[in-house]
Amino acid sequence: MNRRRRYVFKPKQRKGKFGYRSRVVKIRPGADAGLKKVFASIGVPDKKPFKPDPFQLKALSAIERADCLVTVPTGAGKTWIAEQAMARVHGKGGRSWYASPLKALSNTKYGEFSEIFGAENVGILTGDRKENPDAPVIVGTTEILRNQLYDAMHKGVTLLTDLVILDEAHFLGDEDRGVVWEEIMIYLPERTPLLLLSATIGNANIIAKWLSSIRSKKCIVIQETKRPVPLYPLFFHPSGTLFPLTDYRKSRLHKKVFAYVNSKRPPVLAPPHKLPPFGEIMSVFNKYRLLPAIFFLKSRADCDHALDLCADIPTFDEHRKARRSKRIQELVSQSPHIAGHRQLGHLEHLAVGSHHSGQLPAWKLVLETLMTEGLLDAVFATSTVAAGVNFPARTIVLLNSDRFNGRDFLPLSPTEFHQMTGRAGRRGMDHIGFAVTVPGKFMDIRRIAKLMTLPPSDVASQIKINFSMALNLLLSHTPDQIEDLLKKSFATYMIVTAGNKMRARKFFKDEHKQLWRDFLHHLNFLKDTGYVTEQGVLTADGKWASQLRVDQPIMIAQGFRLGIFPESDPALLAAIIALFVNERESNDSIEKMFKPKTLLTTFRKVKTSLEPFAKQMTDRGFDVRPLFLRPAATLYAWAAGQSWEKVLSIAQIEEGDLAMLILRTADNLRHVRTLTRVFPQAAETSARSIELIMRYPVVMNYDMR
Repeated sequence: MNRRRRYVFKPKQRKGKFGYRSRVVKIRPGADAGLKKVFASIGVPDKKPFKPDPFQLKALSAIERADCLVTVPTGAGKTWIAEQAMARVHGKGGRSWYASPLKALSNTKYGEFSEIFGAENVGILTGDRKENPDAPVIVGTTEILRNQLYDAMHKGVTLLTDLVILDEAHFLGDEDRGVVWEEIMIYLPERTPLLLLSATIGNANIIAKWLSSIRSKKCIVIQETKRPVPLYPLFFHPSGTLFPLTDYRKSRLHKKVFAYVNSKRPPVLAPPHKLPPFGEIMSVFNKYRLLPAIFFLKSRADCDHALDLCADIPTFDEHRKARRSKRIQELVSQSPHIAGHRQLGHLEHLAVGSHHSGQLPAWKLVLETLMTEGLLDAVFATSTVAAGVNFPARTIVLLNSDRFNGRDFLPLSPTEFHQMTGRAGRRGMDHIGFAVTVPGKFMDIRRIAKLMTLPPSDVASQIKINFSMALNLLLSHTPDQIEDLLKKSFATYMIVTAGNKMRARKFFKDEHKQLWRDFLHHLNFLKDTGYVTEQGVLTADGKWASQLRVDQPIMIAQGFRLGIFPESDPALLAAIIALFVNERESNDSIEKMFKPKTLLTTFRKVKTSLEPFAKQMTDRGFDVRPLFLRPAATLYAWAAGQSWEKVLSIAQIEEGDLAMLILRTADNLRHVRTLTRVFPQAAETSARSIELIMRYPVVMNYDMR
């Protein structure tokens, strides 16, 4: 995969600009005189009885009579609105559904809501957790809610809930998962009030008007732009001196920063391709009371390596260190694997940690808990921590003005920037928060200054057709009815209502007709392969295949049709299903001992048997992932009871990635488990497969807090 960085800042070709001739200078803590008053405002606010903000009260009033979209800065108090709205519904004997984008966030909210409403009144549905599913308050992921709407439409019933809350509603614009948010908004019955909670959105009023048009009821926008904790931007000069990033008018760089940016040979914090001395930077932050801090770095490897650059920092507070050590012992007492984590020493003795998707969920939970309780000084994280995780700090530190999106390095968008800076300044714990810009090769200082004043990005429709959507809509709709549903898309609304329709059509590429053509493309393939009749009705195969609400439903369905899956061997079934979960290219040169004959024979049979169908799909323009042996060998070894360390050596990926492969395989197996009528043995075996692979350390102890 080509992961070429798109440079967001290319200095003029001056010799030595951030290059080998640039000077690495010694860091000596210092601060511009103009910051004295700013730093004097640092402190912890006095404890006061909670008093809701006006926007919170307005939102509660709005959801009583209409749908409501709340768009406010991160940390402003959206969850309180959700709690109060659910309490009202619960008090009347009604039911609420709270949907979030992340399992980790759902788990956190489940704990919080259980304390508020009582554990007996709260359930959770996240795929790998299903507890108290008939409770009056349900917390879960958006995908689970969307699937319940599919089932309700199929059965011709209304979803049994009196309020739906979509948290992190700006995910509507997420390239990969935004389609799920949009489907929920389109399918949700009009009678069910919809409360949308979001970070700041540039086009909130447009989204509300679209919702009003498709749900035949008003959607009221409650907007607040003022941060609960003011944000002050700083610049970290390589000498160790802190400067305001911008001047008092906030429209241009501070004169010292401007001089640095335009210097022919500016000093640097580290030689090329090296990370800066984070321990020394933290010492500067400590002197000016800017800790705790979140350092946003470009890669997992940088986050891990940064810990070693903190080895020379002094322990700032011995009493706090003792409390931290005790809390760590409490958190890991039921988790021997975490107790032996290679970064535990950094966490306990240096008060720093690394947080990224390559870490196990249980380890990330330890970091988040310690940070929330004020026991860490710094966390080095990728930008993923900015979205949807309760991870507050006094200061956030930016070392790059771009972000890797999985394919390319692209300039930070205003929304991404606001999500990152939203972690700076803890409500009730800080009078002021800070965003510190650190110069470097991939830092466009002017862009960061500009982002400080830019409004949040607009959210665009990400709706797209896939086979799971097509099958599930055909369960309860005719093709003509589906065309009417597609006309309700947000993109179609934008085309119809845009003032400059030519520009809108160019931007959205005539989205409704394109969506309809794409649906017909999927429909015709389903007809040609026997999942749908010529009249547009699901066949018997189409009906059970619709229950496979996974990334590659047709490939898995075809495997069952051909009878090539191991329906009686739980370890082997888990291994084969993992083939359709894996998204990574793999080196299949595996030691002989890790690829037993039964696995090899089954893998070759599945791959060979599905090749004609895969070619049929690719010839029609559909993406088909190649099948690699390594993920199958990994899951086979794990399901067979091999140790975590042994399975890691087979997988050759990071712990967090291995946990995600196992969790997603379990999610796919849960859908296979629903096929009891047509494939009873496979359904029963899949249940046993899940039991084999959902074990420690993949499965978290949710009582760790």
